[in-house]
Amino acid sequence: MVALLFPGQGSQFVGMGRDLAERFPAARELWREAEDVLGVPLSRIAWEGPEEELTATHNAQPAILVHSIAVYRLVAESLGDVQVAAGHSLGEFSAHVAAGTLDFATAVKAVRRRGELMYRSGEARPGTMAAVLGLADEDVERVCREASVAGEECVPANYNAPGQVVISGDVAAVERAIELARAAGARRALRLNVSGAFHSPLMAPAERELAAHLASIRFSDPRFPVVSNVTAEPVRDGAAARDLLIRQLTAPVRWVASMRTILSSGVERFFELGPGSVLSGLLKRIDGTKRAQTVGTANEVEALIGA
Repeated sequence: MVALLFPGQGSQFVGMGRDLAERFPAARELWREAEDVLGVPLSRIAWEGPEEELTATHNAQPAILVHSIAVYRLVAESLGDVQVAAGHSLGEFSAHVAAGTLDFATAVKAVRRRGELMYRSGEARPGTMAAVLGLADEDVERVCREASVAGEECVPANYNAPGQVVISGDVAAVERAIELARAAGARRALRLNVSGAFHSPLMAPAERELAAHLASIRFSDPRFPVVSNVTAEPVRDGAAARDLLIRQLTAPVRWVASMRTILSSGVERFFELGPGSVLSGLLKRIDGTKRAQTVGTANEVEALIGA
C-alpha cells in the first residue's frame, strides 16, 4: 500500500522542475498550460528566478503545484496501489489534483489566488512566523497563550514533527513567544522569512475571500482519500474537501497527526512528489522506521518508471 506526500511552500528553489521539462515533453506542456491559465511566465520565474520573485507566495504556490503534478503524472502508473495522500498546506491542493478532486487548471488558478490573498492579508495586518525546536507541543501552546496579550495573537501554526513546531501571529506576540520559548528550554527559536502570519487568525480576510473563490468551483469526490491538515482525518467527499481547504488558512497544519493517521492504516511505501525532501525528513522524525522516496528530479522519475 502506497501513500503520496506533496510538499508545501518553502520547498521551492530556483531551477525547480527544469530538468523534468527538458527531458519529458508532458512536463514541459504542463508548465505551458499553467502559464496560459495564469498569464504569467511561471517557468521563467521557477527556472531562472530571481529567488525573491519565486519565493513570493503568489509565485511559489503555483510553481510547487505544477512541479508536483508534473511528477505525479509521469510516475502515476509506476506507483502501485495508492491508498491515501496528504499535502503540507499548499500541498493539500496538489494532493487533491492527484486524487481527481480538482482539475489542474482550476487548482493552478486557485493557489495563485490563495497566494495573492495570503500576501494581501500580511500587508493589511503584518505578521510573522517562527520555528520552535526542542519543546513539547503543550509547552509551545502555553508559550503562545502567554505571548498573546493586548489584542496581539500568537498560535501554533505547523505541528511538523515531535519537538518541531512553527508558531504564527502578530510580530510583537511572536517575538515575545520566541523569548518565552528560549526561557522554557527550547533548543532553538527563530523567526522565519515569510510575508505573513500563515495558519493563524490573521489570515481570516484571506479565508473569507478564498471561500468566495472556491464557492463556484466543482469539487469531485477524490479517487483516494486525502488526509486533511485541519482534522488529520481522511477526506472522501468533494464538499468536505472544499470546506477544509478554506479552513486550512487559519488552522494549524496537524502534520504529525496526519502522518500517524496514514501510518495506522498500514501503508508500507511513501513517495514525496515534487521539489525537495522536507516531508521525507519529517516522516523520519515522526517514525524512525519509515522512509519516503523523494521523486522530484528527472533522474528520480526515470529511476522509478524504469526509463
